[in-house]
Amino acid sequence: MSVTTGLFYLFSSVLLFAAFRVITARNPVHAALFLVLTFFQAAMVWMLLKAEFLSITLVLVYVGAVMVLFLFVVMMMDINVENLRAGFWKNFPLAAIVGVVIALEMAAVLMGGFKTIDDPHSATNTATAVAGYSNTKELGKLLYTQYLYPLEVAAAILLVAMIAAIALTLRARKDSKYVYAGDQVRVKSRDRMTVIKMSATQAATEPVAAAPQAETKV
Repeated sequence: MSVTTGLFYLFSSVLLFAAFRVITARNPVHAALFLVLTFFQAAMVWMLLKAEFLSITLVLVYVGAVMVLFLFVVMMMDINVENLRAGFWKNFPLAAIVGVVIALEMAAVLMGGFKTIDDPHSATNTATAVAGYSNTKELGKLLYTQYLYPLEVAAAILLVAMIAAIALTLRARKDSKYVYAGDQVRVKSRDRMTVIKMSATQAATEPVAAAPQAETKV
């Protein structure tokens, strides 16, 4: 067994274990951390398959952005795990049926997709054999030449979605406190701090004696 095969089995085993712990961990924070581990192992498998761009994208986007957001949301919200698990066994048969169907469909697709003919004169084998071949470079060429317009459309859609999300959160609320950006720009240093001149020493004032109260006789 080669080193690549051994690493593939190692990464795959850790990936399956981490994915199983994602759905079985009782603590949602632990489940999110196991999902991070799952993404890392999938990235390593893709690296072994010489899909460097997909591997780095998975780590940067999902681990570096999406999962960090998930962890913040999970840790800031007071999630009642007992209420979430109340109807687990009630919905388990339907979930099991859906999971089996998905597994069979994925198996059918994967088994049919790996049946390729090893042609030494094929374009794939020829491109792989070229020295200095880079999948990331070839992918960049395709994105910015053949798929330039779909890439620009996708970028415009993401920009509109980001602006819409910001606009939805900027609604007027009475309990929210904010500062206008124009006021911050126009502010001067003298407006932020007021210097009061006081003498260094002051004469001590003598305490005033209280007047005696008149006694009343009954």
